[in-house]
Amino acid sequence: MPDSAFQNLVQNAGADKIFLCFQCRKCSSGCPLGFAMDYLPDAILRMVCLGMKDRVLNSDTIWLCASCETCTTRCPNEIDIAGVMDALRHISVAEGKISPAVKNIPKLHEAFLGSIRANGRVHEVGMITSYSLKTNPFSKITNGELIDQARLGWDMLRRGKLNIRPHKIRNTEEVKKAFAKSKK
Repeated sequence: MPDSAFQNLVQNAGADKIFLCFQCRKCSSGCPLGFAMDYLPDAILRMVCLGMKDRVLNSDTIWLCASCETCTTRCPNEIDIAGVMDALRHISVAEGKISPAVKNIPKLHEAFLGSIRANGRVHEVGMITSYSLKTNPFSKITNGELIDQARLGWDMLRRGKLNIRPHKIRNTEEVKKAFAKSKK
């Protein structure tokens, strides 16, 4: 039985054109990450239209989507497929349904957005520190790998590719307003 409440939730999250999809598969044929997804973008759209909430929210696809918007630009019906994927990620987090295969991707997403919220742009060192504190990725790294990563970090820092202190944009209040508006 289709979950009409789920369909409405996705539509209300800004994906109001999903029912216009006629499965031409242009979105999927152009997706640069399609090889890694459990379902291609056209299948996700079809499952949303069929109200297959659990399958959609537990899929790896919604988290592997890079939001590059290739699918969106290729869609002949102008469906914002990247926007649908983003809406599905938000619904997935709100309902606590995240595939174990991609359990750390939402934490990276959270660290990324936290960095933007704080500085108006990404501060790589702060973002990676936040992500590392949430996931402890170093627990599975050997000493040799850790030394290699430290060398790489040092080289990037020395060459001016990383900054210890964040560069904030001038008007961070506008960014905070945008985040507040998106929560509504």
